[in-house]
Amino acid sequence: MLAQLFINNIAVIERASIDLEKGFTVLTGETGAGKSIIIDAIHAVLGERTSKELVRTGTQSASVSALFTGLDEDILRLLDQLSIPREEDGSLLVQRDIRQGGRSSCKLNGAPATVSMLKQVGPRLVTIHGQHESYELLSPEVHMVYLDSFAGLESLLAEYQAAYHTLRETQRKLEALQTDEGEKARLSDLLHYQIDEIQSANVRVGEREELEAQREVIRNSEKIAGTLELLRGLLSGDEDSEGLLTGVEQASVEAERVASYLPELEEAAQKLREAGYLLEDVDAMLRGVGVDFDPALQEAIEERLDLLYKLGLKYGSSEEKILEFLEDCRSRLHQIEFSDEERERLEAQYEEEKHKAISLAKELSRRRQAASAQFIRQVREELAFLNMPGIQFETEIQRVPLYAMGCDKLQFLVSANKGEPPKPMSKIASGGELSRIMLAIKTVLSGKDKVQTLIFDEVDTGISGAAANKVGKKLKQVSQNRQVLCITHLAQIAALADHHLLIEKHVEGERTFTQVQELDFEGRKREVARIIGGDQVTDLQLEMAEEMLKKG
Repeated sequence: MLAQLFINNIAVIERASIDLEKGFTVLTGETGAGKSIIIDAIHAVLGERTSKELVRTGTQSASVSALFTGLDEDILRLLDQLSIPREEDGSLLVQRDIRQGGRSSCKLNGAPATVSMLKQVGPRLVTIHGQHESYELLSPEVHMVYLDSFAGLESLLAEYQAAYHTLRETQRKLEALQTDEGEKARLSDLLHYQIDEIQSANVRVGEREELEAQREVIRNSEKIAGTLELLRGLLSGDEDSEGLLTGVEQASVEAERVASYLPELEEAAQKLREAGYLLEDVDAMLRGVGVDFDPALQEAIEERLDLLYKLGLKYGSSEEKILEFLEDCRSRLHQIEFSDEERERLEAQYEEEKHKAISLAKELSRRRQAASAQFIRQVREELAFLNMPGIQFETEIQRVPLYAMGCDKLQFLVSANKGEPPKPMSKIASGGELSRIMLAIKTVLSGKDKVQTLIFDEVDTGISGAAANKVGKKLKQVSQNRQVLCITHLAQIAALADHHLLIEKHVEGERTFTQVQELDFEGRKREVARIIGGDQVTDLQLEMAEEMLKKG
């Protein structure tokens, strides 16, 4: 469950540390006090997208931390898979820092994490139901997800979707082979030409670089030859002067002669000897190399480079890409030349995969049909409790060709008035009815998952009176084995809570601040009275509030 929420510089909340308990907790406050900001903060630690607008004006960064306790083994195993360290008490601390510009950083139990990791962990910890989730009910695609969740079909659906994906891939390959004979002949001729052109060129990886280096040597052969001649002359000498070799040799002899008198010159003599050996090696290297200008070789190199350039324009900018293109051509030609055999193989494979996908889709459909009646019955029971006894709630399942969700199209049908046939929800339900239908569905589904914290953001929209009281009782019932947090504007719901948090906004100087405080009985009484009658609380409203709290 969510044990603690710490918020720093999120919108109008400068700093808030909120301790949360098991059971049913309500959050109330005047419109604009900052209740939705708390939901935004929880969304942030669950990995939802954030923006710079969340960062409090005048600050550079904001942060949210959430401490979860009592984690089950499934979540702990997921943390192990993500290489997140376990805490001895089995808790999880989720931290998210948000900076101006929308950038953020995340941590799980102090270890660096990504938003993607938060999104994997978050749905296992908290389910948030807000007004926009109610409007999801207008989309039939969501209806299928709810029924599959109720029936526990997630693994079967995943198996079907893998089979369906494989089937579509085989179908795509078959369609690629459906080419008329004339087009096949034209494509075959083109591929033969391209293969022959590349093969006859005998392209070799790295060849262009080698040829360009040879071309540079030939282009500079005169300069290179002159420099070699100069170096040889400096080392060996000419008619007018002795070279370095002779000079160093004489210096070495003289140094050795004098070293017999001055031992300190022995090292100098040795180094001169070594210098002579090195110069002899260099002289041998210089005499072993030479550059001859060969016009025929230069022309051959230019022609080869020109050929590689033209092949590059057609088939790829490098020798590697040209050879990759060659292999692709060979593969495509093989497919054409053996297309009949390939088609037969793919057709047999397609039929086998189709049979598997249809079998899985039918099993999905059968189990959906079987679960539908129980799902309808349970949702109707919840709706009756929520003061909607006359509403008709049905599921319409139609058989359709295979697609990503199987062979069924499903939607919920409702009729709020007796005698009127059920119709799609988008044509019938009001905002208040949608909220109660969603609460009924969430209640039915709550026993099918292991999420310990349910958050309802203004689920009371569009209801009042007895219906509000029933909604409150239902939330109270759900909280018996779940932690339930509810943002509400209704006194009937607030009075039924186990814990009550008040969100208050106040102004200091030129800045607005929001505070969160837990109310005791007297504080709850005054807040419930305010919800009943507005800012001017009367003794009668206080008496009504006290009576509601005692009954709750």
